[in-house]
Amino acid sequence: MQIHLPHAAIILLIGPSNSGKSHFLQKLVEEGTISSSEIVSSDAYRILVGDQDFIDFNGKSKRESELLYEKYSALSTEAFQMMEHVILARAKLNRLTFVDATHLQAKEREKYFKIAKQQHVPVYGIVFDIALDVLVARDGSRDKPRGVNRVKQQFRKLQDEKRFIKKEPFTRVYTVKDEPIQIIRHSSPLNIEIGNGIDIIGDIHGCYDEMMELIQELGYLEVEGLYIHPEGRRLMSVGDIMSRGPKSLETMEFWLKQIEAGLSFMTDSNHGWKIGRWLEGRSVQLAHGDELVQQEFLQYEQMHGAETTNDLKLRLSKMLYNAPSHYILMENGIGKVVVTHAGIRDRYIGKTSSRIKDFCRYGDIVEVNENGKPIRADWFLEHKTSELIVWGHDPKINPYKINNTINIDQGVVFGGELTSFRYPEQAFVAIKAHANYAGIDGNPLVEAEAKRFNPPNIQSFLNGFDVETMHSGKIHIGEGNAKAALDTISHYTLPLEQLIYIPPTMSPTPQTSSLNDYLEHPAEAISYYKKHGISKLIAEKKHMGSRAVLLLFKNEKVAQSMIDKETLGIISTRTGRAFFEQNVQQKIVGQIHEELLTKQYFDKMNTDFVLLDAEILPWNLKAQSLIDEQYAHVAEHAMMDRQKILQKLQETKNLDVSHWLAEYEELVRNAVRFDAVYQNYCWPVDDLSAIKIAPFHVLAHSDETCFHKPHTWHMEMNRLFAQHSKLFIETEYKLIETEQDVASVISWWEEMTAVGHEGIVIKPLEFIPKNKGKLVQPAIKVRGREYLRIIYGMDYTDTEQLAQLKKRNPSKKMKHALQEFSLGLEGIERFVRGESTARIHECVLAILALESDAVDPRL
Repeated sequence: MQIHLPHAAIILLIGPSNSGKSHFLQKLVEEGTISSSEIVSSDAYRILVGDQDFIDFNGKSKRESELLYEKYSALSTEAFQMMEHVILARAKLNRLTFVDATHLQAKEREKYFKIAKQQHVPVYGIVFDIALDVLVARDGSRDKPRGVNRVKQQFRKLQDEKRFIKKEPFTRVYTVKDEPIQIIRHSSPLNIEIGNGIDIIGDIHGCYDEMMELIQELGYLEVEGLYIHPEGRRLMSVGDIMSRGPKSLETMEFWLKQIEAGLSFMTDSNHGWKIGRWLEGRSVQLAHGDELVQQEFLQYEQMHGAETTNDLKLRLSKMLYNAPSHYILMENGIGKVVVTHAGIRDRYIGKTSSRIKDFCRYGDIVEVNENGKPIRADWFLEHKTSELIVWGHDPKINPYKINNTINIDQGVVFGGELTSFRYPEQAFVAIKAHANYAGIDGNPLVEAEAKRFNPPNIQSFLNGFDVETMHSGKIHIGEGNAKAALDTISHYTLPLEQLIYIPPTMSPTPQTSSLNDYLEHPAEAISYYKKHGISKLIAEKKHMGSRAVLLLFKNEKVAQSMIDKETLGIISTRTGRAFFEQNVQQKIVGQIHEELLTKQYFDKMNTDFVLLDAEILPWNLKAQSLIDEQYAHVAEHAMMDRQKILQKLQETKNLDVSHWLAEYEELVRNAVRFDAVYQNYCWPVDDLSAIKIAPFHVLAHSDETCFHKPHTWHMEMNRLFAQHSKLFIETEYKLIETEQDVASVISWWEEMTAVGHEGIVIKPLEFIPKNKGKLVQPAIKVRGREYLRIIYGMDYTDTEQLAQLKKRNPSKKMKHALQEFSLGLEGIERFVRGESTARIHECVLAILALESDAVDPRL
């Protein structure tokens, strides 16, 4: 007899003593069919808790038997309580568990049904219905016989219970006689090997033409009516392939052929479940576009006849019923991705039940609004495990990444896009809808667009939050830093919809200089990149000014649509504040706008806006109070005090003060250097012509971010802006590809910094540098020896001070630099895709939160 078992379940062995349950399991272990860890035996647990599994009642008086029975009952109670804990744990972990006990009482079986329902695993029963004479004979040959009376009693109990067992919520019950049994174990039907790749397609809703266009774009070729990828990739649908759109039947037939051929997969879904029941002939109220499917079938029947139509309905209903609640994409035995229709809780992954199926079809519905539309809770905020969850059902304007989940329903039937998510590449391919087929009021894409500038739910950030980024994965923000950032945004920054990007902090050289007289040197930055396999670099002159972000629009109408404000441009600081007073900003933005229009920048670049990362000079434009209080005042007093002491030492005649004299001569020189250094970066700002802007990154245009461009392209754009506007200036740079280039850049840096310039920034040629898939520092600043006096103090070059400073640890600064860089890129990507203020805002908020984390400000 064959017994088929799923990959995970509670298997109850039911039968009297001597029916062969334990022997059956032992044989399976010896064969290697099951593991001993998969067996939970009542006898074993009696020994575990009470050192015995059997009490001999033979020859005992009634009083003795009663006392022994009480003892045995207490022992059994403790044993079964421990068993329940183990079975619960195994069910929670989705394991197969054989429970070896008699299970002749309904209440004994009932507790396992409760565990199974709670943990969403099936319960199978294997009933050992063995003849009484065989049971008695076996008992007589045991070392510890149970006794004929007890065996007869258990036999009669099983015969009475068999009719009740049939009515209990077993997934399946096998009844075996005294015959050979073969266990056939099945692997999880939810697990799919990734193989050469999976292309997951969002909700299609009968948009057959767009689907075929997408499939061909993905590289699939038609071979005898089937679509096969030359690299062996396979298609997977998140469900809702039909309803609302114009060609549901064609779409369903496509997936039927693909799935029957074993080339494609599809998950269960709300429309799929309803249509599947309708195809089976059940009474179903067809609405919300399902009625269009019925109309297509009526036309099909008129053309092909009832018999052919009924055959097709049968095959389609089987496909839809067999569609699982979710799939797990496996690689090397590890689940990497979960694909489902409307969402899934972590504890449901890998399991199946009616509750799980409903959740995966409809999402976490908490109530219905006055229009009858479901209100869903954000199940994805509770996602904690490492599997990436890909889902659809709830149309979003763009792929919606949050908390290691991705929504790929871009509402093609509502005039949006049909999206595919390619794994393992984690790339999106989308096809624009040919029309808005749904034609209904309350288009979710229109509603989403109308809500784009709605403020985010601050409550969701208060206790800390995570941000999913493409290049650094999940970045966690702790509660304290989150609240500090919220305070900053509440009191000081520009309105949320105008905050697109906060520039990241920049790391200094990871290692301090090996040269005695230097704290920082280009050699260490170049060495860092070589260590990470990056040899092509660019060195850019570092301007000493104030970091700024310029968001410039083609016209005010464009700005209104993108940031909900009529303006020609926004200029903000690294902390999200307005860079200039309003009237000054209007003048500067107005001049830049006029010059860019004159040069036809927006038309030539085919863009409605440009986002720039820049430095605005002079330094005193934003830092005058800091200069007055911290530099000018200090320099003035230091020079005055040190010169007085030096003069006194020079006038001393009777004592040998040559050591002190040399020391104070150096101290005076340090003060003079200090005074000269900061003044290099300051000049009078009497009118706009004194302001200079050095853009070093063109971050985005209307249809794309510019992260795929090398830094040489960004420098060429820097030169273009300098040609277009009197406010912009060029930035000097040098390429580093050979050892001669290294020597040339070091000489350039030495000459530049010797006369007081700040230094250089060394970057990989690629904008997003990675080594073996991991992000490396996008830029390293190398500051000059003289400039560092205003950072570490005018006397920092003293031998002892310098030795101490060389012990600095920039690891936290470097970590923040990488995280802020990733968050900045993510925010810009979301802005270009037209995502909501809330989605962009979480990236900005996360950067401000990281900036609130204490790091040595001198680094």
